[in-house]
Amino acid sequence: MEASIHSVAQLEQEMSRPDFWEDSDKAAAVIAGLKAAKAKADKYSAIEEEFNNLKLMLELSLGEEDTSLVAEIQDGFENFTRHLEELRIETLLDGKYDSNNAILSLHSGAGGLEAQDWAQMLMRMYTRWAESRDYNVKVLDLLADDEGGIKSAALLVEGENAYGYLKAEKGVHRLVRISPFDASGRRHTSFASLDVMPELDDDVEVNINPDDLRVDTYRSSGAGGQHVNKTDSAIRITHIPTGIVVQCQNERSQHSNRETAMRMLKSKLIELKEQENKEKIEDLQGQYNQIAWGSQIRSYVFHPYSMVKDHRTNAEVGNVNKVMDGDLDEFIYAYLRAQKDTV
Repeated sequence: MEASIHSVAQLEQEMSRPDFWEDSDKAAAVIAGLKAAKAKADKYSAIEEEFNNLKLMLELSLGEEDTSLVAEIQDGFENFTRHLEELRIETLLDGKYDSNNAILSLHSGAGGLEAQDWAQMLMRMYTRWAESRDYNVKVLDLLADDEGGIKSAALLVEGENAYGYLKAEKGVHRLVRISPFDASGRRHTSFASLDVMPELDDDVEVNINPDDLRVDTYRSSGAGGQHVNKTDSAIRITHIPTGIVVQCQNERSQHSNRETAMRMLKSKLIELKEQENKEKIEDLQGQYNQIAWGSQIRSYVFHPYSMVKDHRTNAEVGNVNKVMDGDLDEFIYAYLRAQKDTV
């Protein structure tokens, strides 16, 4: 907490310098840093106030032997412990890009409509989770199927620490249920993969050889009226040395889609470079696989019982519908704690 207060004081002092606005990019970074530091300090102050109020009510209840406050104290204590744990988890988000926005890439596995429906269910789940945190969700690319579900989707989740939290969700997700697409009412197992990468700030330099790129244009699909039907504005970029493919069709202009796709590619290459401990993008070679299908991180079971289990941390929830409505924090927090324990 003292570090946050110290950081606020330092940044405010820097903003008071006469030459502060001479470098607009640096000024914007300082303002963003000040906003984040103040947010952390405010959260701590709010929790401190919760604690003091609880202490006061407890002392009042014990001193006057007043049991009418018991229920209110219990509710207040539950809220306090939840907010304290949320703040504690935030302290684990100390990675280089943890505070950044997140780009999610969803892909349905083999299995036709059942797998495509599962990918769409996951897209809704992550959208609901983001909305519960007041994050903004923007669809960058969506490949829907005429019969139902989605084959793939790319989402931009905008909000403080979005990548820090959502990196816990990267991997293969497994569904077990009675398929609504099976007339015989048999149980099916389906898979969908999720890739998560940080959205990089514009000031992060990534050197990519233009000769290593293949750029394709195609006609956007989905909603959009006549513009979508007549304009080849969607962009697909392939990084030939690694096989990484990114695409965007969200914007109306080809130029805007290309810019967004390039940001997605830079983010993926930087993430891959750091994972493989490479010094340069040029050192990355070989076919890039979206995510290995043999190792699911989590199973969502609708039948013959209701359960969601994370296979990395053994975190388990019995209400699968609650999870599908975006209640993911228990799994995310368990993953972040486990990662910190292994460091």
